Amino acid sequence: MRAIQMVDLKGQYAEIKEEVDLAIREVLETAAFINGGAVTDFARNLGTYLGIDHVIPCANGTDALQIALMGLGLEPGDEVITPSFTFIATTEVVALLRLKPVFADVDPKTFCLDPVSLEKQITKKTRAIVPVHLYGQSAPMNEIMELAGTYGLKVVEDNAQAIGSDYTFPDGRTFKTGTIGTVGTTSFFPSKNLGAYGDGGALFTQDASLAEIFKMIANHGQKKRYYHEIVGCNSRLDSIQAAILNVKLPRLDEYITRRRAAADFYDRAFSGHPKIRTPYRAPYSKHVFHQYTLVLEGADRNKLNEFLAARNIPSMIYYPVPAHRQNMFASFQSGLQQLEVTDWLTERVISLPMHTELDEEQLGFISNSVLEFLH
Repeated sequence: MRAIQMVDLKGQYAEIKEEVDLAIREVLETAAFINGGAVTDFARNLGTYLGIDHVIPCANGTDALQIALMGLGLEPGDEVITPSFTFIATTEVVALLRLKPVFADVDPKTFCLDPVSLEKQITKKTRAIVPVHLYGQSAPMNEIMELAGTYGLKVVEDNAQAIGSDYTFPDGRTFKTGTIGTVGTTSFFPSKNLGAYGDGGALFTQDASLAEIFKMIANHGQKKRYYHEIVGCNSRLDSIQAAILNVKLPRLDEYITRRRAAADFYDRAFSGHPKIRTPYRAPYSKHVFHQYTLVLEGADRNKLNEFLAARNIPSMIYYPVPAHRQNMFASFQSGLQQLEVTDWLTERVISLPMHTELDEEQLGFISNSVLEFLH
């Protein structure tokens, strides 16, 4: 049996090596390393895939979130509601811009923002909501967009873990996640479903005027070289990464199909086990399984993590300390907040290997090892 990886980037590269190498070589030969044709092509191709008019590539997913919030014209002290059960980048950029992060709880089944908890956190100072499509599944965007409309709030979708996922509204309309709110953001970190071979990110919006602002912010606040109209930053997707992503984008749906097949295998293996709750697949969302995350009940999650490691099976705990309990937010006294579901999940979730190269022998060994530990 091949060695098991949490994410097998080497195996995936081997399958597309010739195309990737050629794409990189073309960039090297043109020497258009910054804002080259590959970047323009990728922005257009990704926009076509997502069904969105404007795609603004940038340096990474954290920058995408920061640029989005900068472009919305928020003022210091304005409140931005996010889930606490998320990677720290979602909330970090809020504090970095001297905005106030306000934390809401998540749904215990989907792990995504709970609309009931969200509405309870809305005040006169609330200006934006940042729903996170966590682990590859969409947040409940119908309810979130209704609340945003009622209270006049902007919606910044953190789509770093769910690119390619579909969300279906109650009336049957279907959209790609990241294209529903005011602006969507994503990351092309190598382990993502659509990953580069370095850092990268993007913003997407249907609003042409906002798109122009985002482009300016990402380019030192300038439209014309050396004429800086607003305060910006320097955040670019380089041409080599764009060229790699152009090779991988046409395969994204195939990659998602493989991930869902691996998830199906796990689901069958763990079906009916009293101590295991497999990932819930919401009827409104196409789960693309960036992670395959179990909830353990009546079992020691940390000891399972150690047991698997002893068998050379990697597993991860996302996220052992939720954002509202991180020291970086101590000045907001968020640690006093009671987010019961979030705190409950952080003690019980564990993610198993999930990627496009998993074979049945590996999946069987992983699932049998989990079952042996839980017997």
